[in-house]
Amino acid sequence: MTQQPQWGISLSRYFVIPQRVILAIMGFLAILNAYTMRVCLSQAITVLVVKKNSSDDDSEAICPADDLDVGSAAGGNFEWSEELQGLILSSFYIGYIVTHIPGGLLAEKFGGKWTLGLGILSTAVFTLLTPLAIHKGDSDWLIVTRVLMGLGEGTTFPALSVLLAAWVPANERGKLGALVLGGGQVGTIMGNMLSGVFIDAYGWEFVFYFFGGLGVVWFAIFIFLCYSDPTSHPFIKPSEREYLVKEIGTISRNEDLPPTPWKAILTNLPMFALVAAQIGHDWGFYIMVTDLPKYMADVLQFSIKANGLYSSLPYIMMWIVSVGSGFVADWMIRSGLMSTTNTRKVMTGLAAFGPAIFMVGASYAGCDRVLVVVLFTICMGLMGAYYAGMKLSPLDMSPNYAGTLMAITNGIGAITGVITPYLVGVMTPNASLLEWRLVFWVAFGVLCITAVIYCIWASGEVQPFNNAPIQPRSVDFEAQERKVDGEKSKGLEQSS
Repeated sequence: MTQQPQWGISLSRYFVIPQRVILAIMGFLAILNAYTMRVCLSQAITVLVVKKNSSDDDSEAICPADDLDVGSAAGGNFEWSEELQGLILSSFYIGYIVTHIPGGLLAEKFGGKWTLGLGILSTAVFTLLTPLAIHKGDSDWLIVTRVLMGLGEGTTFPALSVLLAAWVPANERGKLGALVLGGGQVGTIMGNMLSGVFIDAYGWEFVFYFFGGLGVVWFAIFIFLCYSDPTSHPFIKPSEREYLVKEIGTISRNEDLPPTPWKAILTNLPMFALVAAQIGHDWGFYIMVTDLPKYMADVLQFSIKANGLYSSLPYIMMWIVSVGSGFVADWMIRSGLMSTTNTRKVMTGLAAFGPAIFMVGASYAGCDRVLVVVLFTICMGLMGAYYAGMKLSPLDMSPNYAGTLMAITNGIGAITGVITPYLVGVMTPNASLLEWRLVFWVAFGVLCITAVIYCIWASGEVQPFNNAPIQPRSVDFEAQERKVDGEKSKGLEQSS
């Protein structure tokens, strides 16, 4: 363990908030930035494309223009079909999938700081270049830019899993983990709400400059404040450093970490269950986060300003539930009410079966705009329980290889990010209510089947492939004492 510099000890006195909480806050802001940059196109695309004329459509298929003093959605100049729009929205996830496993491996070997930081920075740069790509190269350049954005953002969750495993003790994992992962909901809220306001006031280009700029600012602050683990942090309080070393342990990345046990991981049954739950979550989530603004604009006929507001409400509820469920999960485990495994299963089941029901229910609410928004809000609110459920399983199952586990599950789950927007475009050529209803029924089936698989075979216990070296220091000391005692007794036997 490296010696902490004297200047760092002196500087640590000025920090009131513990460094693990600062890291959690910066992790929260990392995901927030990642999601604002990811979802702002979902709002912008509704004003980029030529508005579909609904006058000749079945009155039951598409709702009449909004009469709630918010006008109807205005269109743009780009002749992009529903299928092409689906491809544009899904192209981000093509790049996103590719860098998941490399990002996890790099973070495990060299630490999560630069893996996370440079990933977000590159996403921010390509976000800033998005308006130029659209003006100069139409849909082709836009698709390429979105793929490059995905390549940068793919390292986010694997790197954060490695950082959380190195910084957050097991008894704080629920609340701090839920805080960090809750950045996805807050980012989606900001991305939808502010995009609607900014597009209405300043035009669609502004949203990409604004959110890309925020990503660059976050990078500068993060690189100064955060480090890959407590032992390499120069200005952490010595008392917090000792506490974290005792609770979590230390790891010398380049020398001590054994090669990734790929065979053991890929043949592990709880790992299969985790991947299934991730696919279910991502299928439902990506339909909502990518296509809900299109549903609001095309079917419910909301204006861009109202669309931003109503598309963000479900994620406000989702964030509240995700943070609250983290505290509840910690309490359930700490009080002995449920084991870690059963707590994760209950939270995951609640986050799958509930949204499946309310998502389909919203499609049967027809053109009752208030009821549709309420049902979608409940739907996404319940989905927030995922963040105290299967989202924490990689940290439970293997602190050493949490980055790799998160990379595998999130990477496979992200394939649905490629499939679902394009599939929605294919299934809704007329953007009608009846076509969308079938989309939600498919999501219902995927959510329920994957949740059943998780509830049967998932585990919240450390898996055999974890095989140390991150262990509580007390365990290390006990092992050393047993070894010394054994050697002493052996010496006595030989001398006698």
